[in-house]
Amino acid sequence: MGLIKAELHCHNSFSNFHVGEDDAPYDCDITIQQQLERAHALGLDAFFVTNHNTLDGYSQILQYKNDHEKYKKIQVFRAEEITTNTGAHVIAYGINKEIKAGLTLEEIVDEIRKQDGISCAPHPFSLLDALRDDAIKCDMIEVFNSNNVDLISNAKATQFSLQHNKIGVAGSDSHVLSTLGRCVNVIESENSLDDALFSMKHGKISIHQTGYAKEQETLEHIKYKINNSKDYLAEYIREHYPNSEWMMSLLLKMYDLNQNSYMWSLVYKLAVYLMKRVSTKINIRGYDAAKLHDRNLATMLRMAI
Repeated sequence: MGLIKAELHCHNSFSNFHVGEDDAPYDCDITIQQQLERAHALGLDAFFVTNHNTLDGYSQILQYKNDHEKYKKIQVFRAEEITTNTGAHVIAYGINKEIKAGLTLEEIVDEIRKQDGISCAPHPFSLLDALRDDAIKCDMIEVFNSNNVDLISNAKATQFSLQHNKIGVAGSDSHVLSTLGRCVNVIESENSLDDALFSMKHGKISIHQTGYAKEQETLEHIKYKINNSKDYLAEYIREHYPNSEWMMSLLLKMYDLNQNSYMWSLVYKLAVYLMKRVSTKINIRGYDAAKLHDRNLATMLRMAI
């Protein structure tokens, strides 16, 4: 029996325009060439491409890999990060047919099982896109997500996994190239999809390394989304924040004038501080997370304060 060093949660440019109506259409600018080169440089044996609500890109990256001898030993496996009817996310590993967004969690999990795949609850206790207690319905739980910089969300996921005896894994949730491989899992398996899925299903997987996304990496991702989604953001602000449109539009204009200003680092630090306060109230004190579903800025600020 071999050992596979694998990345279980990463995105590339094929994730764009598949994220969902409540998110900016541009999600990631990593090309398949960059993704393979990074995996090769890190010495990964395999990675699952988990683009949002699509399997598009898998055949393309597989073709590129097969056309280049240097990537021969790296296995690229199919996966999809699916948005449920409540806006939460589920990862499906090893499926052959794309599962459409907007189904209930139960319908998605059932479809994954029909395809002999494995379901996973990514960032299950983050502030948005989270299954929370419904994560118990999945085969695996992502107990560490690199983007959960509030720290508390990951601690809650770990506690939940142990409490319910669920298989725990780590995911980089990579949207910028430098975070690919930030989290690595080791699968006790030969390096093939069927063997890997069998081992994952039976708990023969362990977390090898973890690490959080750095401030600059998060800001890089935000910069990409803003620079490519300005029309969407302007319309979103008009629709959802009409009373604060002037303020938020002013911030976007200031951002355009100087995207590298130190002010944005201060904004990031303030945002993380507020996220920690909200996460503490929800994940430790038991506040109702459903209040965040409408992504109302005023509601979030009231909870943070």
